[in-house]
Amino acid sequence: MGDSGGILAELKRRRVFRALAGWGIVSFAVLQTVEPVLHAYHLPEWTLTAVVTLLAVGFPVTVVLAWVFDLTTKGITRTERAAGDGPAATFASRPRRVLLLVVLGLLSAAPGLVYFFAWPGVAWRRTPPSPAATAPGPPSIAVLPFANLSSDKEQEYFSDGIAEEILNALAQVDGLRVIGRTSSFSMKGKNEDLRVIGQRLGAANLLEGSVRKAGPRVRITAQLIETSSGSHLWSQEFDRDQVDVFAVQEEIARAVVAALRLKLLPGQAEARPTVDPKAHDQYLLGVAYMARGSGDAYGKAVAVLRRAVEIAPGYAQAWAALSGALFWHADQSPSGDFRAEWPKALAAAEKAIALAPGLTDGYLARGTLRTTALQEYEAARADLERARSLSPQSPAVLSRYGSLLAALGMLPQAIAVLQEATAIDPLAPDTPVALSMVHLGTGQLEQGEATARRALEIAPDHGRAARNLGFALLLQGRLSEARAAFARSTNPLFREMGEVMVDHAQGLTAESRRKLDAILSPGVGPSMGQVDGSWYQIAQMHAWRGEIDRALAALDQAATFHDAGLIYVKYDPFFRSLRGDPRHAALLARMRLPPD
Repeated sequence: MGDSGGILAELKRRRVFRALAGWGIVSFAVLQTVEPVLHAYHLPEWTLTAVVTLLAVGFPVTVVLAWVFDLTTKGITRTERAAGDGPAATFASRPRRVLLLVVLGLLSAAPGLVYFFAWPGVAWRRTPPSPAATAPGPPSIAVLPFANLSSDKEQEYFSDGIAEEILNALAQVDGLRVIGRTSSFSMKGKNEDLRVIGQRLGAANLLEGSVRKAGPRVRITAQLIETSSGSHLWSQEFDRDQVDVFAVQEEIARAVVAALRLKLLPGQAEARPTVDPKAHDQYLLGVAYMARGSGDAYGKAVAVLRRAVEIAPGYAQAWAALSGALFWHADQSPSGDFRAEWPKALAAAEKAIALAPGLTDGYLARGTLRTTALQEYEAARADLERARSLSPQSPAVLSRYGSLLAALGMLPQAIAVLQEATAIDPLAPDTPVALSMVHLGTGQLEQGEATARRALEIAPDHGRAARNLGFALLLQGRLSEARAAFARSTNPLFREMGEVMVDHAQGLTAESRRKLDAILSPGVGPSMGQVDGSWYQIAQMHAWRGEIDRALAALDQAATFHDAGLIYVKYDPFFRSLRGDPRHAALLARMRLPPD
């Protein structure tokens, strides 16, 4: 009797384990197929969670059924009791066994539950949505670059310009968060699922389209897509004369807003003045050159934007763009007096403001010039606050305003504004570059390193991002890593200064001195072509080497030449040893900056 009871118990156990193994195989197969089905039929996100939960609950149920019932040729029958067992010995009448098997089933399900709900980065291989896309707040939209369907592929700047103008129009909408141009345009040419693009940009909606230009006629198509489901909210085609392109841009913007059930700002309803199509074409080409960011491209931008304002002297946007092109071309010029172009750049910005006092572009251009070149910080603050009041969601305005606050020594406020700009335009490299320097100024070296690395992920060739990473690693004493980071910079001066500073930190004092002397030698020094544009970096090297008098003398020269690096002078971590020196206080007063 005892032997037959043991045999039956062993058979039960085997059935239970076979049932558990079978359920595990079925569960794995279901999980491999449910995700593609979910996306194919646009099922809600909770569907996958519900399936996993049901499969998990099925484990203990399977254990109970496998113990209590047999699958025989006669169908499903109750499991035979071992000889000698009474009714009290049945499974159903023994709560302890029930509890034991339920616990066994739950333990069997636990690895799958932990893997799905808690294992880092899994979430069943779905790209997690960006926090900006899921966080509560105003509706969000990204305007993707419009496809150029014109026969002339050189007209791509025109299709890009149309998308950018629509983006600028939407940025004026009250209650709508518009992803910045740099982030949106980074998706250009990438054949990815629109839901993935929306998650990456943190945008709940996407606007995409195409432009076909043939002679004086322009055909623009646009469609608005909800990223979570991939469904189309609105689409339309516009076939107009090129002279009506401004009206088409505003018409598209209004249609998008209507689809999102928002209202325009009062000022947005005002009609924009008609601009000569040839001037507008040159303006768009100039903006495209500016986006490249190289010295040669800035020179080309100056040329075409000058043509734009010659054709249409009342074109305020073109004047504002010309101001920026003049400044950056002079700043990146390898030779000549870079200050000679500043009066022309200032005049262009003021012309833009005079022509269109309600336009953001002119105030942003003048505020940038006053911050980086003219050292008119309070006037720059007035300009940028005016620009911010006109375009509170503009990442370009926020980034420049944050840099100005940092220059004034308002570091916590600067960090908040720069983080706001990053949230709107997460794939723009210049903002994390500025933010990394502010973090270094506050002593947050790890944050400074992280934001510099983020900028390099976005733009691997960004010279200032590599320099800031070198600074962060140098200040942490990670010298070999710092040398490698400086070497990544595309700016020759930053590579050379990195060598000077790392050599000194490693005790190679004579080698550091030799390299610094080479930088200061005419015809040998920075590839920027002149020491006059490098005095701020020279001051940093002297300060790091403990040469206080030479550092202060170099800063004095930097102030004389209005070196753009002076926006860091109040919080630069390399100048901590200078603070408290009367000569440093005098320098701040000379620059009309608040005292430390």
